Amino acid sequence: MICRPMTTTYNTNYQHRLEEIISGLDTRPRLLLHSCCAPCSSYCLTYLLPHFDVDCYFYNPNITDKEEYDLRLQQMYILVDELHKLLRDTGLHPSDQRIRIIEGDYEPEVFIKRTEDEGLTSEPEGGSRCSMCFTMRLTKTYELASKEGYDYFATTLTISPHKNAQLINSIGYLIGGDMWLPGDFKKNDGYKRSTELSKQFGLYRQNYCGCSYSQHQ
Repeated sequence: MICRPMTTTYNTNYQHRLEEIISGLDTRPRLLLHSCCAPCSSYCLTYLLPHFDVDCYFYNPNITDKEEYDLRLQQMYILVDELHKLLRDTGLHPSDQRIRIIEGDYEPEVFIKRTEDEGLTSEPEGGSRCSMCFTMRLTKTYELASKEGYDYFATTLTISPHKNAQLINSIGYLIGGDMWLPGDFKKNDGYKRSTELSKQFGLYRQNYCGCSYSQHQ
């Protein structure tokens, strides 16, 4: 597939664009979903699973504390187990189909080196360091999705009210063109629903994005 970046603006309704794509589906495409954490993944998965065969890719080198990284990864397995029960009971997901978690390399040293090399250590939260981080994670997701023959790749990052969905989607299109599945999962009370699901499943909800810089800002 030749990837063609799509023209985007900073007032694009990416959730509406996602709904248009879903309405035009006549099969269940394979989707590789970059998952930043279990709470953010909860609503995104319940939204996507009726329409796509989804695998979760946990690649987050920005989580620079190993104990925190291990905890968030563990929570992803708890979430998937709970979702299998919920979706099977509600008939939204085939009972013989499992959501797979693919563990990416844990390489915080790559994130830290790039941050230092590009002079981004003093950037405010939401600034150029975050753009670099989004690009790192989405590039790896796209590379794996291409290698393994997925139809689309996407991310859970847009569900956060603290993340710029316009920027994330622009980066996704630039990296993957037509393979990028757009979205703004915070729309339509998506973030609210993620907090409800997190409470229902007893998930750990972190209070910072992941890197040591965000932890102290």
